[in-house]
Amino acid sequence: MLDRQVIDSLFPADLPSPAELEQQYPPRELPEGAMVTRLGPSPTGSVHIGGLYVGMINKDLAGRTGGHYLLRVEDTDQAREVEGAAEQFTRAFEYFGVEPDESALAGGEYGPYFQSQREALYLTFVRELLREGKAYLCFATPEELADIRARQEASKAPTGYYGRWAIWRHASDEDAQKALDEGRPYVVRFRTPEDGPLRISFEDAIRGKLQHEANRNDAVILKSSASSPRLPTYHFAHAVDDHLMRVTHVIRGEEWISSVPLHLQLFDALGFERPTYAHIAPLMKMIPGGKRKLSKRKDPEAGVEFYIEQGFPAAAVQYYLRGLANGRLAELPLDEALSTPLELDQFGVAGPLVDLVKLEGQSADYISTLSSEQVYEQVLVWAEQFDAELAEVLKADKDNAVKAIGVEREGVDNPRKDLRKWSDFRPQYGFFLSALFTPVAGPADERVTPLNVAPEVVSAYVSTLVEDYQHLDEQPEWFNQLREAGAKNNFAPSPKEFKKNPDAYPGSIREASQLVRVALTGSTRSPDLHAVAVVLGQDEVLRRLRALAG
Repeated sequence: MLDRQVIDSLFPADLPSPAELEQQYPPRELPEGAMVTRLGPSPTGSVHIGGLYVGMINKDLAGRTGGHYLLRVEDTDQAREVEGAAEQFTRAFEYFGVEPDESALAGGEYGPYFQSQREALYLTFVRELLREGKAYLCFATPEELADIRARQEASKAPTGYYGRWAIWRHASDEDAQKALDEGRPYVVRFRTPEDGPLRISFEDAIRGKLQHEANRNDAVILKSSASSPRLPTYHFAHAVDDHLMRVTHVIRGEEWISSVPLHLQLFDALGFERPTYAHIAPLMKMIPGGKRKLSKRKDPEAGVEFYIEQGFPAAAVQYYLRGLANGRLAELPLDEALSTPLELDQFGVAGPLVDLVKLEGQSADYISTLSSEQVYEQVLVWAEQFDAELAEVLKADKDNAVKAIGVEREGVDNPRKDLRKWSDFRPQYGFFLSALFTPVAGPADERVTPLNVAPEVVSAYVSTLVEDYQHLDEQPEWFNQLREAGAKNNFAPSPKEFKKNPDAYPGSIREASQLVRVALTGSTRSPDLHAVAVVLGQDEVLRRLRALAG
């Protein structure tokens, strides 16, 4: 083992001692059973919906137990960092109501909350492990490491840096000192205990007792001395941070289960209390022939930005994700599901399927419970960011927009559910707002031709309707105008009559009313036609009818 003076010379002289750090970051004063949880996203890309999912779980568990939920940005892999990624975390978590109790933005007494700003803390404990002989300097070159791997693969030995392959593990102090004198770059490796068990077991809060092959790899804990700042690997940083931040429960994806043996070795070597681990099954997607993990590279719905840009209400997404976490919550009303605590022992070990159709259905149900004014306000907030034209029209024509939203929604037992997300507003309700509506350009318009009514008949029928049109409040009387105009232009009084003798009529009252519907809405599908006319007003109704007449 290198002389302590030599070891200390490798580090800044003003590093705090482990004892000083224990005083600086004391155990938290929290109620019995309180959980301290954390989310550690890496700023190497956009936020995955799985990150939001895990964050929601962390926040719920910490909040209901009187603990703390913190956000720690794990930015030690600075070569892969994407500009603006950290800001995306804030935006995503704020939108979906998963803001942490502690973070770089929210503050807190256990920061800094960017790992790149915690260099001194890591160096303190790396130095301590070197002093105790639990870590060592490794000067192996990239070429030597590649050769070791090639020989391992050729001999079908497990790959890694261990045993006889760990060429600097048992190097003499003289060899290490010589390499230092020559200025050779080095990493610091953890000295895996030689007398440890071959297998380890630990209790997972979701999966129960798990067994795994013990770690025997001398993992790098501090990156190359040639880099600045001197940052640790994820494995070492997480052990130091979770201890100093007094994290009690590490809730993360199941892909980290294989790392638990190393993590437990590090906690033990550092003299830290082990946290409780809970490994969550990944979110999945159904594909032909089976299912696979939801992928940001392949699946738009894997990114949190997708849900924000599409305008899914935050409450609906929270409700859906909570149902994926604990299936029983999907059977509860939304308000109850959002307030019912999550339970780790009720998580499944099979990855839940993300089903956009189901989410859209739940979202439509939720939106149908909102008042017209609430829908208007939330659509406007969304549009101000993603549809500037719509936002301007909504602000200029608020009264009509609110009336339009209320059609077949206000005061009815079964409100319309055609809004699944805020981006649906323009295609579903845009025709109500004259600034967004392109009038049907005469009988030859492509929106009219599918009705199979001759252009001259269309013009005659609509002209007749316009000539005697009255903007009546009562639906039966208003609709009678359509019937009377249809009769004057030889439309059959019913679809049944038209079917009996199709050659005798240009269509039935169904086709006649559909012509009016297309004129007023641009589509053959819409809410109640009279209700649409009432919102549009007499002048706008006549303007659109005259456009169809040509």
